[in-house]
Amino acid sequence: MEPEVREFLKRVSMSLGIGLFWMILNSTFGIMFDFAFIHDSVTVGNIVFYIWFIASFAFLLWFIVRLWKKPINTGG
Repeated sequence: MEPEVREFLKRVSMSLGIGLFWMILNSTFGIMFDFAFIHDSVTVGNIVFYIWFIASFAFLLWFIVRLWKKPINTGG
């Protein structure tokens, strides 16, 4: 396989993997553990979850932009 294609597929798989892991993690804590929903009042768990959600989303975007800004190594 060509090195450029290998590098491209590595970036695609890394982006998809990290993105899916982020979604699974936040879905689990938000929906299954009920931190994403505000029922009667705002709890500490809701606040911590939403702070984590925003901070981790910013880090995810930063990571993906940094990953795709690097030029593809052509090997030549």
